[in-house]
Amino acid sequence: MSAEIKDVRAREILDSRGQPTVHVDVWLEDESRGSFSVPSGASTGEHEAIELRDGDAARYFGKGVLNAVSNVNNIIRSALIGEPADDQRSVDDTLLNLDGTPNKSHLGANAILGVSMAAARAAAVSKKMPFYRYLSEGSSLSMPIPMMNILNGGAHADNGLDIQEFMMVPHGFSKFSESLRAGAEVFHKLKSILKKADLVTAVGDEGGFAPRLNSTRQALDLILEAIAQAGYQAGTQISLALDVAASEFYDASKQNYQFKDTGLVDSSRLIQFWKELTESYPILSIEDGLDQNDWAGWQSLTSTLGQQVQLVGDDLFVTNPAFIQKGISSKAANAVLIKLNQIGTLSETMSAIHMAQKAGYKHVVSHRSGETEDTSIADLAVATSAAFIKTGSLCRSERIAKYNRLLEIEEELTK
Repeated sequence: MSAEIKDVRAREILDSRGQPTVHVDVWLEDESRGSFSVPSGASTGEHEAIELRDGDAARYFGKGVLNAVSNVNNIIRSALIGEPADDQRSVDDTLLNLDGTPNKSHLGANAILGVSMAAARAAAVSKKMPFYRYLSEGSSLSMPIPMMNILNGGAHADNGLDIQEFMMVPHGFSKFSESLRAGAEVFHKLKSILKKADLVTAVGDEGGFAPRLNSTRQALDLILEAIAQAGYQAGTQISLALDVAASEFYDASKQNYQFKDTGLVDSSRLIQFWKELTESYPILSIEDGLDQNDWAGWQSLTSTLGQQVQLVGDDLFVTNPAFIQKGISSKAANAVLIKLNQIGTLSETMSAIHMAQKAGYKHVVSHRSGETEDTSIADLAVATSAAFIKTGSLCRSERIAKYNRLLEIEEELTK
């Protein structure tokens, strides 16, 4: 039987925010089928691959993806039928050549990624391999440590906090399942603490609580209290992490940051704030602590904190090997966030990961705020021995699906 592509079909579905996104199915000649549902971000880097939206105000207020779906069902389908699904580079090169733009704006990164991943999943089914083993290509496998978004702010919640994600990192455990249990217990303990303080326990886009708080320190203090009340030790068992998303409050024309905790400051003063914060709290990682184009600031941040803290580039790198190479060469950041839809194909994503690994940069596989039930990123994290995975908080089924998939993989790996 053959692993050649027999058919490719896409349709419009809804993501976790109720916005349209693209779902793709790929069938092979041996009747194997692979599927992928494309996520979507709210806080996006300006250098990300372009997500194609219809712009028709009469449908989903312009957010529809029928054009991307049509591109899959017509242009891409015609080009890929008969191609070997297990030659990922060939599949992705065909997609890139069909698009012909540097940012995938012609066919849409949502159309291209959907096909790229669905073809890979179909090939794994054809080879009767779990997706993580297919992706690993024989390399070693390891379980990632979860970075759990427990308090939301920024673009993910309307609560007055500038920092987008306040995370806990349960790293002091021997098994993923133990880390997950600890995180879940802290999550529920935090809910009871917020309730007792008459603070809102509604959740944001990624499942973290979104109470109206006065400062970054108040948010961190609440998480530390929850860790202690759940019976865990902060710093040794569970540390903290921040996704600042500083580009959201950066004024490029004035080259300064309007940050609630500090007021209007330049990059050097903001770096000093992060330094002070890491000296006061067990913060293991800071993501996007400066603007995506503030390369000089990133060099200074890395020089100041890079030996003590994981400094993750998300908007800075957008999973793009060209930007990652720039960061490596200029000594900016020491870790890379990996988001499949930022770059748009599986091959380019793997190239980004391999480049980071070769340079000694850790990589963090990440979800998006607009997610689906798809669990592929769990397999990707294990296959590439990612240090960490970000897939949200301890509620909302589109987040929990990834955690449950990781539990399944851990069980398979320990048999």
